[in-house]
Amino acid sequence: MAYTRGEKLHGRYKTVNRCTIREVKSARDAIRSREDNVLNYFIARSTNASAESLNSKMKAFRAQLRGVSDLPFFMYRLNTIFG
Repeated sequence: MAYTRGEKLHGRYKTVNRCTIREVKSARDAIRSREDNVLNYFIARSTNASAESLNSKMKAFRAQLRGVSDLPFFMYRLNTIFG
């Protein structure tokens, strides 16, 4: 019988409900709250890695400047360098 990925995941939720370990139930709740993103990875193999990479580069750039005093100029520089 062919199951969709969502049906398999919901079946795992039922299995975890019988578990008595608090950490396992916490992991189940975290996955359940982000279920669309988790399933999207397995369907399309897409992640938010590129957004996280850009965020990391922006933080490093801001750290090099030792703070931002002129926000419009900072945004201009970000757009020029990373845009």
